[in-house]
Formats: sequence, structure tokens, C-alpha cells
Amino acid sequence: MYTQAIDTDPQFVATQGAMRSVGATHASHDRLLASFDQRIANDEKIEAQDWMPAAYRKTLLRQISQHAHSEVVGMLPEGNWITRAPSLRRKAILLAKVQDEGGHGLYLYSAAETLGSSRAEMLDALLEGRAKYSSIFNYPTLTWADVGCIGWLVDGAAIMNQVPLCRCSYGPYARAMIRICKEESFHQRQGFELMLALCQGSEGQKQMAQEAFNRWWWPVLMMFGPPDADSVHSTQTMQWGIKRISNDNLRQQFLDATVPQAQLLGLSIPDSDLRYDDSSGHWQCGPIQWEEFWRVVQGDGPCNRERLNTRRIAHEEGAWVREAAQAYALKQAGQQAQALG
Repeated sequence: MYTQAIDTDPQFVATQGAMRSVGATHASHDRLLASFDQRIANDEKIEAQDWMPAAYRKTLLRQISQHAHSEVVGMLPEGNWITRAPSLRRKAILLAKVQDEGGHGLYLYSAAETLGSSRAEMLDALLEGRAKYSSIFNYPTLTWADVGCIGWLVDGAAIMNQVPLCRCSYGPYARAMIRICKEESFHQRQGFELMLALCQGSEGQKQMAQEAFNRWWWPVLMMFGPPDADSVHSTQTMQWGIKRISNDNLRQQFLDATVPQAQLLGLSIPDSDLRYDDSSGHWQCGPIQWEEFWRVVQGDGPCNRERLNTRRIAHEEGAWVREAAQAYALKQAGQQAQALG
């Protein structure tokens, strides 16, 4: 009932079972839509070859490509600390983590391509500023402690948001998220362990950890998106089974899990209104300054321009690699054609 007014894409008319018969290709829009809605209600996975409403496809493409962009741009805040890591062990850990993030982007671009968009089109949208990525990656990493906060807080928030996506109604996205979440759990542990080492270190290290925590706390709470009442896409994506838990509920889960961790580390949470509500059994934070969130999303964050410029330069400097790979693939295809001759 929630998708009856949505236009459909005439290029995709395949469905499972009886809908794959010849007669099904001439089925009415209402019949196709009713079948789709029933599959969503039955918690079945929608696959790339299945019929789906155009709005469902568009929403998935927007979300998955944005997620992929976030993984790739997310390599930048930590990447510039690889050469400055304080030990060989820390350097190896961070190098592996940044490499993981690049892999996550590849998984997600591949999942998005199953919806009919090429990777080149998605990258063009990012580089031209038409596509978004997570606002959290527009904040600077000023000290080594920021690397710990990203692992502990940013990746911790990502896990809260992404574990439910393993049950997403779209199969390729759900399957990609299973591996991503396993790797993100290691990133979160690495970040917490780094923060623990700093908090148990010298006074200067403790101060550095506290200052980084102060910078990241509020932007991380904004990572879950605007309040449910102001979220444009949440209601529909939850009805479609793409998203499973609302923004506010995810934020609450993060608060309840993270406040005790901060207390264990001995960090002071930069929120004078933070309190534990005995009646609900939850931690309650003070008001979030959503003006900052929207400003960063709209391109006016501390590092928005820097992040996009870095990605543009990397894309331009990597053009020869893409051209060489394409030439090699064409050569191999030609040789195989001759062999089959």
C-alpha cells in the first residue's frame, strides 16, 4: 500500500516464479507492485534481476553509492597519519585499516552497479559535487588521538548503522554488508585500544585524547542523520526494508553503548546536559546543534573542499592506470576471440 503511487522502470519486468512466465511480461502495474510489496512483507530478498519500483531502485542507488563514496573519502582523514604513526605496529594497523576502507568502497560500488549505474557515472557525480558522502569525513584529524577517535567512535557508529543493513531487502547490498561489518568491528576495537593506551599514558597523552574526544563527540552523534521527524527518506526506506532501525533509535543505542566506554577510559563527555534516565533506562544527551550538520552536508564544513579536491586530483592522476587496464582487457578479449576463431 505504501508504494502504489510510485512510477516503475519499464526496462525491468522480470520477477520470480510465475512472474517470469511470458504472460507475466504483460501483467498490470498493480499486479507487479502487489507482488513486490508481498515479497517485502515476507522479508524476502530482492535481487538485481527482479522487478522493482523505479523509486526503490533510485533510493537504493542513492544510498549505496553514497555509502561507497563515504568509504573511499573516509580513507583520507586517517591516510595522512600513516607516515606519522608513532610505531611500526601502529603504522601496520592503520595501513591495513585504510586498505579495508578502500575495499569496502569497491564492494559497495559493485553492489550499486547491479542497479543499472556504472561506476564511472557514480564517481562523476561525486567529483562534480552532485553526490553526497558522510558528513563526518569533513572534519580534520589534528592529532594522533583523532585516529583513535575515528576507530572507536566513527567506526563504532558505523557498526550500529550497518549491522541492520545485513538484513536489507536488497540482496547484493545485504551480502556486501556482512563482510564490511566484520571488518568494521576490528576497526572499532583498534580505535578503542589506541584510546585506552593514550588514556593510560602520560598527562600529555591523556589531554590529547580528551581534546580529540571533545572534537568528535557531537559530529559522531550527528552521523545517524537528522531526527526522525526531519528525515526525508527514513519512513519510506523502512517500509521497503532497506533500513531497519530509525535514526533516533540508532543514536540512542550508540549513546547507551558508548557513554560507559568513555567512563571506563576516564574521558569527560563534553555535554553538560548528559544524564541517565532511570525511568527509561537510557542515557539522554543535550540538544544537538543541527545547524552545523546541515551546513557541513551542504558543503561548508572544515574540510569539504579539501576532501573533494584530493579525490579529483587522485582521479586525474590515476587516469593512465584506468586506460592501461582497459587497453589490456581489450587486448586479452581480442586474443581470446582469435583463439576461438
